[in-house]
Amino acid sequence: MVLDGRLQIVALAQEEFPQIFPAQGWVEHDPDDIWKSTRRVADKALRAAQDKGFEVLAIGITNQRETTVLWHRSSGRAVANAIVWQDRRTSEQCLRRKAAGEEEGFHSRTGLLLDPYFSCTKLEWLLDNVDGAREMAAGGKLAFGTIDSWLAWKLTGGKAHVTDATNASRTGLFNIHTQAWDPALLEQFNIPEAILPRVHDCVAEFGITDKTVLGASLPIFGIAGDQQAAAIGQGCFNEGDIKSTYGTGCFVLVNTGDKALNSENRLLTTVASRFDGHTSYALEGSIFMAGAAVQWLRDSLGIIKSAPESETLAKSIDGNHGVYVVPAFTGLGAPHWRPDARAAVFGLTRASGRAELARATLEAVAYQTYDLLQAMIKDGVSATALRVDGGMAANGWLMQFLADLLQIKVERPQIMETTALGAAYLAGWRAGIYAPPSEFASGWKAQARFEPAMDAAHRLSLLQGWHAAVSRVLAAADEQAR
Repeated sequence: MVLDGRLQIVALAQEEFPQIFPAQGWVEHDPDDIWKSTRRVADKALRAAQDKGFEVLAIGITNQRETTVLWHRSSGRAVANAIVWQDRRTSEQCLRRKAAGEEEGFHSRTGLLLDPYFSCTKLEWLLDNVDGAREMAAGGKLAFGTIDSWLAWKLTGGKAHVTDATNASRTGLFNIHTQAWDPALLEQFNIPEAILPRVHDCVAEFGITDKTVLGASLPIFGIAGDQQAAAIGQGCFNEGDIKSTYGTGCFVLVNTGDKALNSENRLLTTVASRFDGHTSYALEGSIFMAGAAVQWLRDSLGIIKSAPESETLAKSIDGNHGVYVVPAFTGLGAPHWRPDARAAVFGLTRASGRAELARATLEAVAYQTYDLLQAMIKDGVSATALRVDGGMAANGWLMQFLADLLQIKVERPQIMETTALGAAYLAGWRAGIYAPPSEFASGWKAQARFEPAMDAAHRLSLLQGWHAAVSRVLAAADEQAR
């Protein structure tokens, strides 16, 4: 995506790349697929911008966090498929560490919980299960990174092995208080420091692209993980600012300023941004399946042909008719943190059909957001409005349902691609094109606002049905564990 000096989109290109599911609960990507698709769409967007007379001055990168890549320094070839953030293969590993009492110390350093979601156990698994990986890593022959690091390496022809503080804070190896890789964590997960990238601020000189890659030598001036980039794009720079992104998963993030708050309700403490060495923190709640649940309707069940069709189906009936979908396809995230939970559908009758399944799947996204916001309120966060973004935010029916459940105003921005906007802003700010954060935030504008309108008794009934469904999923997970 190419943005101009007024942060307006002048060119974009996108494409899907294959998802790989080699075993139950496993999710992988081929790093070369990510690189090749990135290079193709970057070439298309650059050419389109240049055809309109624009000159690109800098690059910003944003990425799905936690996804883990390990590659050879000499050849730039990955040693195995990337293990995606949704992957659950290290669930037993995490449970053993919890049982051994390791979570408290881990949490105090990282702000995270022991869960397969984060990079540390994924990286440990790769080192233990790829032939020769540990020996090569110990000899400094391998490099680890999340997708931002992988792209920066490829863009610079292997000259830059870098990341930023937001992505580092999601690995489970980075101390969010000292702002450095933590020796105790590296020892805990048996990770050699030699394979780790250098950690920069979100705005920095990360490297220069190899001219043979994009046809030009361009500076990479900004990097941030997708949820932090979305918060930046939403102008959430002040303590108390809150946003929710609806992409593959759903992520609610509230800025807590320079205080790394410790959640009493199993939310994550994470780095919101780091500018000029100054760190801002956030509380975050993570839902693993949002847009991915709609993809399930499309790709696995075949009951819709495109995501917008889910909204049409949801609006075609006057209620959910008692049907609830708990989309725990890769476990339940915050505030439950149950990687062993599995998806279920409740309340089906002979009259249930496509519309009920579509509506229940969309409703599940809003119910999970409600649970996250309640956890934040218990931690002392007060919310009067929620800024939303991501592909699912275009669904007006869902956004109204969300406002009804949360009983607060839901605000949708004029520029919906706030994740890309945040990455572009970081690069453009460093390049001298854009104003500082406070001025940028003051220019935020809403495209639509959704006000609560649901009857209180109906709302309570829906929430009771949802929580009953979740309880049954958790009970089934407990039974399976026994």
